[in-house]
Amino acid sequence: MISSIRPGIDPMAGPGNRTVVTLREGIYFGEGPRWHDGRLWLSDFYQHKVLSLGLDGELETELEFDDQPSGLGWMPDGSLLVVSMKRRQVWRKWPDGRLAMHADLSDVSKHLCNDMVVDGEGRAYVGNFGFDLDAEIAARGAESVIADHPTATLVRVDPDGSVSVAADGLGFPNGTVITPDGKTLIVGESLGGRLTAFDIGAGGALSNRRVWAETWPRMPDGICLDEGGAVWIANPIAPECALIAQGGEVLEVVETGDLPCFACMLGGPEGKHLFMLVAPSSDHAKAAEAPLGKVLVCEVDDARAGWP
Repeated sequence: MISSIRPGIDPMAGPGNRTVVTLREGIYFGEGPRWHDGRLWLSDFYQHKVLSLGLDGELETELEFDDQPSGLGWMPDGSLLVVSMKRRQVWRKWPDGRLAMHADLSDVSKHLCNDMVVDGEGRAYVGNFGFDLDAEIAARGAESVIADHPTATLVRVDPDGSVSVAADGLGFPNGTVITPDGKTLIVGESLGGRLTAFDIGAGGALSNRRVWAETWPRMPDGICLDEGGAVWIANPIAPECALIAQGGEVLEVVETGDLPCFACMLGGPEGKHLFMLVAPSSDHAKAAEAPLGKVLVCEVDDARAGWP
């Protein structure tokens, strides 16, 4: 229960009588949160580490990495997959501790790679920026970049490490989920201000692209799916996490204090703890300057579903 998490940290009163608690401070920039083996796992870009923490807030280092880690996922044999952002690769840590490159995405991904979902067969889908976001915002301003930006690919990595383009023409493909039946993939197009769905066919091929929900003026960054079939989206341009139904209805908004929310994940003993990763900024220079990011958590009504 929230009341038993990290005693002594003052909760925030969220809308709808949600109690939002600071589970952990001292993160630089957290991304790719995943609930796995009774703990919340996440990547901290500027510590170059994959971390995990329990509901007591105690932090452990799971992997130190010589690049910025981002998306996380697990293969059926228990191997951990980690997106290597700058190298545009996916790395694999086997259960016996071996660490090696699993897939090279540099030929099919433009600029930094980011979030990833791994399905029940060990097949991964990885997004990428498509262009130098920080440089373009500095040169043209955020509004101009949102209105006119290069598109990017969603890349599929099969369990054997082979790479192919799953979909193209996406506006900054970011957080991605797969429904419990394994038949639908939903990806957040951050700069498109929408959630886009695909049918998943044999061998992981994507087809029947369609708008699942328009989210603008909210941007979907990290996302997660609940058992009611709605999607929680972290909003990187506002201090909030929002629950979106298919078609775009906003079912609920959880406020995150004075910091924008960059990623979210459902987990906990019953899958009803909503973990939210917040930071002052996603700008590299600002985010890497000091560990001002946090992990927040509240309890919600519907549990986690599907992948991740």
